[in-house]
Amino acid sequence: MLFSVHSQKVGGIAVIHCQGRLVVSDGVRLLQEEVEKHTLETKRYVLDLGEVNYVDSGGLGALVRLMGTLRAHRGDLKLCRVSPFVQNVFRATNLHGLFCIHETEKEALADFAHRPAAAEPHAHLSHTNVLCIDPSSDLLSYMSVVLKGAGFAVKTTRYLADASTLLCAMKPRVIVCGPGVPSSSPAFEKFRHLDPHVQLLLLPADFHTSDACYAGFNLVNRVNELLQAQA
Repeated sequence: MLFSVHSQKVGGIAVIHCQGRLVVSDGVRLLQEEVEKHTLETKRYVLDLGEVNYVDSGGLGALVRLMGTLRAHRGDLKLCRVSPFVQNVFRATNLHGLFCIHETEKEALADFAHRPAAAEPHAHLSHTNVLCIDPSSDLLSYMSVVLKGAGFAVKTTRYLADASTLLCAMKPRVIVCGPGVPSSSPAFEKFRHLDPHVQLLLLPADFHTSDACYAGFNLVNRVNELLQAQA
């Protein structure tokens, strides 16, 4: 089923009802356009995900990034009627506690009156630094929150030009390159010159369209495998 959205304003809060497959490109674009219709009037949103039957890693990243953007502007994002499929994705990627989830739209709306906007959760303390690179902000949000949930300290950048500076500053043990990073980039040789011990992980071209559960599980496993091989 193709992704579709429609929204309404309820007491200064934008309620967006979603249906279908929340995936990279069309699904994420439609959601972003619907959010932008209300941004001049409110920074408080409720997403009804009861009819969302699939989400890929890029779609999940879009939700994470939207929540972070709203909270940074003293707003918030609350979810309601989350479908069993999406709930399973949240549990599998350790994101169930990241979002404010309610069983009904009424409860989500009432929560805005009872609680201030949630603060960003603190990252896990870790001595294992990971640097993620990809031109997609949504995909970086997804990789960051999944890896932080697994206990890693994560930095991200959209630009290869900035990666060398971050490599020197944070001394990551693993650099994760998303599908938007050219596999033949000369930057890889520069990384190895700056730190011969750093491990490079190049994600496959379909990573951003993969099932969010599988993609997150695979990402954490592959990073752990590189660290074990390095030990």
